[in-house]
Amino acid sequence: MSPRLRVAAACALAAASAIAYVAVASSSSQPPSASAATATTAPAVPPMVRTYYVAADSVDWNYAPLGYNAISGSAFGDQENVFVKHGPDRIGSTYRKSIYREYTDATFSTLKPRAAKDAYLGFLGPVIRAQVGDTLKVVFRNNTPFPASMHPHNVLYDKKSEGAPYADGTGPQSMLDDAVAPGATYVYTWKVPERAGPGPGDGSSVLSMYHSHSDEVGDTYGGLIGPMVITRAGMARADGSPTDVDREVFNLFEVADENQSPWLQYNIDHFAGDPPSVVQDDEFGESNLMHEINGYVYGNGPHVVLTAGQRVRWYLIGMGTEVDLHTPHWHGNTLTTPMGMRMDMTELLPGTMQILNMTPDNPGTWLYHCHVNDHILAGMMTTYEVR
Repeated sequence: MSPRLRVAAACALAAASAIAYVAVASSSSQPPSASAATATTAPAVPPMVRTYYVAADSVDWNYAPLGYNAISGSAFGDQENVFVKHGPDRIGSTYRKSIYREYTDATFSTLKPRAAKDAYLGFLGPVIRAQVGDTLKVVFRNNTPFPASMHPHNVLYDKKSEGAPYADGTGPQSMLDDAVAPGATYVYTWKVPERAGPGPGDGSSVLSMYHSHSDEVGDTYGGLIGPMVITRAGMARADGSPTDVDREVFNLFEVADENQSPWLQYNIDHFAGDPPSVVQDDEFGESNLMHEINGYVYGNGPHVVLTAGQRVRWYLIGMGTEVDLHTPHWHGNTLTTPMGMRMDMTELLPGTMQILNMTPDNPGTWLYHCHVNDHILAGMMTTYEVR
């Protein structure tokens, strides 16, 4: 699809979403109770300082590690090969990226293992959790060759922990967080007051996110983004997760534009051979638009496995540009929003987040994908399983 048609389609979808939102808002005269779900009885967890050790690491990431279309069960054809085929003038499915990874302590010598059930998270950074009243302390190490930072959404931070460079009138000591130099370490402190947590119309937890903002466009396309969950006071387990939820699932929907990644020249040099005119080639540019969910295309990532009857909370993040109007759709089961609306699909805009609850009752392996036609063709699809 041409850029002009993409923009036109995006504008049309945005207008439709706005109309739907107004209709829903007009029909709801009373907000639901803030505690729509009943919490599981658990000992109260007092406010605490939660410390995370997170590094920005350089990794070679394969968007299609299986090497075939796992949704159709067939070999990649002409449509898929636009994006995944390697060649002298194409990068293919493997790119050098910067991603956030969690470590066990401040030596940054041992990666914290990711549970097998969370393998589907792909290149998303670690889930950072807090309960209202907590303080988050994030010890950040930049192991990439580019400046990087950690900028959080929703939590309370001062200028020394904002992680974003711009002309804000602050002095040098308040700008050390903005662009952490390669090889350097910085400690971010984020407070979690009530205004950072669930509001009156929310359930027991809300989704936030963090990402690098040193060069926000390049950094996020390069891979530096992760989820953060804030749980209502008195409704958190010791690890910060909500007591009334059995399973949490996190998904990023994004057309990752590798043409704008700070690693582009590296990827050309190491994976494409750098033909003289490759960067000016429109087809080359199109081939680097990876329509991914958590860093995978065409169902090539580990899928989510759920159990019938579980209380499942899905947290969705949208990022990108005007083509990133996404409509996640679950086959086989339905979900409810915190406002009580029932649906099997929702909408995401760039930089927005959605929360939906599911109690799966229909066993099987089910398709889960963006319903935008152009994104379907480009591989923004995966599956989830209910046992």
